[in-house]
Amino acid sequence: MRFKPRLAALAVVFSLATASAHAAVCLGKSMNLDDVVDAINAAPGCERAMKLFEACEFGTSGDIHLGAAVEKKCERDFLARLKEPQKLLYFSEMRVCDRKYLNEEGTMYRSFTAFCRAEVAQHYSRRAR
Repeated sequence: MRFKPRLAALAVVFSLATASAHAAVCLGKSMNLDDVVDAINAAPGCERAMKLFEACEFGTSGDIHLGAAVEKKCERDFLARLKEPQKLLYFSEMRVCDRKYLNEEGTMYRSFTAFCRAEVAQHYSRRAR
């Protein structure tokens, strides 16, 4: 029974190493967090920004920055044109994402939240187009 905590710790270390390796090589080159955010900001639209997020995710709290960049990119397609009730609904859906993993510990849950928020923004962008 003493091996279970060790195996769990080893699985976590392996998971983090895999996530870091995946994030370090993105789009065929080594990219850090700022490089990925810059690539998302330079993307031609919401769909491409989301694809970059999916391809370059860290699987940790670093994804908060990537997801925020995707949100901003997607919101350009719709946010200014939403009427007040629609804006309230949009922000309500974003709060649902924020609450979904609020009581969970670990940086991967911050990543899940970032993806949830980015997906909501992407959905609204698609509807606007």
